[in-house]
Amino acid sequence: MLLELKVANFAIIENLHISFRQGLNILSGETGAGKSVLLKSLSLLMGGKCSSDSIRTGATQATIEGSFDLIHRPDVANALKAMGIETDEEVLIVRRVISSGDKSKVYLNGSLSTLNCLRDVVSPLVEIAGHSIPLIEMTGQHENRNLMSKAYHLDLLDQYAGTWDKRLAFSAKFERYHAIFSEIKKLEEDAKQKAQRLDFLVYQRDEIAGLDLAPGEDLELEVEVKKLKNSSRIGSFVDQAEEALYSDNDSAVNRLKAIIKKGQEVAGVDPQIAAKIENFRQAQTLIDESIYDLRQYAAKIDSNPQRLEVVEDRLSSLRKLQKKYGGNADDILKALLTMEIEISNLQNSDLRIESLKKESAILNKELGTLGAELHKRRLKGADLLGDSVNAELLDLNMKGVTFQVSIEKSAAPTSTGMSDVEFMSQTSAKDIKRPLARFASGGELSRILLSLKRVVGSSNQPRTYLFDEVDTGVSGETAEKVGRKLKSIAKGQQVICVTHLPQVASFGDAHFFIHKSPQKDSVSMLVTELKKKDRVQEIARLISGEKISKTSLAHAEQLLDETR
Repeated sequence: MLLELKVANFAIIENLHISFRQGLNILSGETGAGKSVLLKSLSLLMGGKCSSDSIRTGATQATIEGSFDLIHRPDVANALKAMGIETDEEVLIVRRVISSGDKSKVYLNGSLSTLNCLRDVVSPLVEIAGHSIPLIEMTGQHENRNLMSKAYHLDLLDQYAGTWDKRLAFSAKFERYHAIFSEIKKLEEDAKQKAQRLDFLVYQRDEIAGLDLAPGEDLELEVEVKKLKNSSRIGSFVDQAEEALYSDNDSAVNRLKAIIKKGQEVAGVDPQIAAKIENFRQAQTLIDESIYDLRQYAAKIDSNPQRLEVVEDRLSSLRKLQKKYGGNADDILKALLTMEIEISNLQNSDLRIESLKKESAILNKELGTLGAELHKRRLKGADLLGDSVNAELLDLNMKGVTFQVSIEKSAAPTSTGMSDVEFMSQTSAKDIKRPLARFASGGELSRILLSLKRVVGSSNQPRTYLFDEVDTGVSGETAEKVGRKLKSIAKGQQVICVTHLPQVASFGDAHFFIHKSPQKDSVSMLVTELKKKDRVQEIARLISGEKISKTSLAHAEQLLDETR
């Protein structure tokens, strides 16, 4: 539900603040008072396009802000959360800022957003039917584009006939069927180059596999080459270490032995010295062990030139593979795994095609069965929808106008099933049925759409309807019936209706009067919520024009009393 509308510096609006109510909100005013400007500002909340020409003269920017109650619209709250927009107070505040140069900014709960996001949240493309219900929906003689769309006709029929679940199931199977078809086509096209590609991959695989690489082997080979090339240097180091620490007459070990011997002699005088020289014994042991380890290690280093040549040749072969397949041995092994998977896929593509064709045949049969069942239920729904709408049209005194839902079985299935649906109209018994989109007048479209909304009923996701002069061309008893139908649609929802008929205005739960206020160098539009006395005056004006009589005032009071 639209709670509030704030507009500043937009066209003839200088500063406007309206608090709308649940139920039927009536907008009335003199011709040229600015009703179209107000509706234009509302359309911007739905994601309508704007221009800097709309900025009020003398201002640098225009702002339009609307707040929506989301208590009964968890779907919208969830969509906003998915966008990263918080809705802690279960309210959505939409703000449009229009600046010079046709620059426009969109804010959703204070977060900078995009026009597409605004449209997705407030006014999604699928209106009335399906799982995307708009927060706000405009209906008027110049806003009946939905009725021009055959896709909308099908959407509305599926909601009325209760076939949405079957339609979604059909769509899922249809999507899978076409995905299979695309995969088969690709596999069959790939088969033309399969042999050549397979030969190439097998050659590459064998080239890598022939080397019998181990993970990290390149690093191990590099270390071994360095050791082999420097074996004499390593041996010289071991000899020097052994001589300095162990075998020389003045070696570290011999010196330690001498110190330990003298320490033992002194220990006879001072027993604590024995504990102090224990570390020297450990140092001697460590040196002995270290020299032994060095000897053993040096002995294992093969200074054989033939071994060096073998290792260098293997490292060279590995380097060639690195240039082709990766930076190290691990990368090459990963490339080998990828090749083996692709080789397996190519070798088994025929089996894959056969499996997909079997699945495709099963899906094709299921689509035929489900599509036929869906079409059958739509046929029944189409007849009932046509009868119900015609009853509503008759109640609106649209005598001679007949509404029909034309439904034919399509030659080929589509994502929505196997039904070609289009709304038709007939202006007289002698006239032929014609597509509603091409031959119905604006007034007929408005009342047909009003009847459709009345028949299909409200969903469990309430929204705001904007009706722009849906009562054009009617009067008297018919006008009263239009008002009753609008009142019925507004139950549990919100309707904002621009009207010039007193019979319609009298049904309003709230009534707003639009008028102009002349200023020194310009004019500004004002909107006033009418209380009982002022409301009687306005309905009397709608009855008799500017010259309000006692009779028109009495009639206005009578209309209000009758609609309570």
